[in-house]
Amino acid sequence: MISLKPFAISLLLAAAALPAQAAAPVQQIQAALAKPAVMCGRFDQTKQLAGIKKPLQSNGRFCVLKGRGILWQTLQPFPNTLRITRDAIVQMQNGRVAMKLDAQQEPVVKMINSVLFSLLAGDLSQLDTLFELDGTIRDGAWQVALKARQPALAKAVGDITLDGGAYVERVVMKEAGGDRTDIGFSAIKTGEAALTPEEGAMFE
Repeated sequence: MISLKPFAISLLLAAAALPAQAAAPVQQIQAALAKPAVMCGRFDQTKQLAGIKKPLQSNGRFCVLKGRGILWQTLQPFPNTLRITRDAIVQMQNGRVAMKLDAQQEPVVKMINSVLFSLLAGDLSQLDTLFELDGTIRDGAWQVALKARQPALAKAVGDITLDGGAYVERVVMKEAGGDRTDIGFSAIKTGEAALTPEEGAMFE
């Protein structure tokens, strides 16, 4: 089974409806964040592994289609495409399915997908059940800290901090073992025109 940490949680955090994660000033953060039906942009990821001096770096493109799923396309250092829907996480290579994790068969996948689609639906009650939330906002800039309540989810995601304004701009994940992942989101575009025909076809 491939690791969920490098991509599944990253995709979850890139969701267009991330205001649902806000804790203390829920209404203010929800008002500050845009909620487009389609959102695409660039991601730059740095992963620092405990005990290894040189960090691992990658970059690529992500797209969020509200109610349909997310594409996470790594371009560097190696091309790789992942698609998350309510039912599965699918790894694609050369336009074909290389690996599929079924949400009904993989408990962690089911949990992650449940959180993802709760975010997209703005289901605060689901998030309150799974995470301890703490948020602040000032002049349109906000920060939210998430701490998983359930051991299985905590093992999969660690502690998470989000920063942003109209959109999520930075995600930091700290795992119990000392690993740290830092993801920045930029060049965000919204609307149907942000999605290429090839990307749209992956959801048909």
